[in-house]
Amino acid sequence: MRVVAGSVKGLPLKAVPGTSTRPTTDKVKESIFNMIGPFFDGGYALDLFAGSGGLGIEALSRGIDRAIFTDKDRKAIETIHANLEKTRLSGQAEVFKADAERALKAMQKNGVQARLLFLDPPYHMEKAYGLMDKAAELGIMTDDSIVVCEHDRDVELSSRTKYYERFKKELYGSTIISIYRFKGEEGEDFE
Repeated sequence: MRVVAGSVKGLPLKAVPGTSTRPTTDKVKESIFNMIGPFFDGGYALDLFAGSGGLGIEALSRGIDRAIFTDKDRKAIETIHANLEKTRLSGQAEVFKADAERALKAMQKNGVQARLLFLDPPYHMEKAYGLMDKAAELGIMTDDSIVVCEHDRDVELSSRTKYYERFKKELYGSTIISIYRFKGEEGEDFE
């Protein structure tokens, strides 16, 4: 596992020890960023269920200003910190050992406005994908925000949620990447 592109391209990243997380492969990571826009001109990214932090670190390497990483697993938090130190991106990151829903409420209190949300929960936690709408409802997501969901091929996510519409869906082995664009509440249109 490594950083695919950007300011820290090529640096290797540690995986979380054990089998409780499954890191996003470099090939899938590269495909994700090709779909959402390879580089960014600032803004915040949220990496919920961050695992090793690979997606948020990739976003930082490609021009996102700040990333917030959350995970409940102590080993994941230690791995994220180690990967941020190795890539020298710690100064642009906040890392929280917290439940994703509680973390979103804290972000709301702190006035966070994110343009990018990575949702890669354990595959059995299907209800976690509803956190994209929760984040929008709390006012955390910008009107031009994008949500990247990684899920098992057996999990069918809706093409339209309360605030988001899927615009890309790609299959990689047993993993599907669904990418959503903010559309406002159903009936509104921001384009």
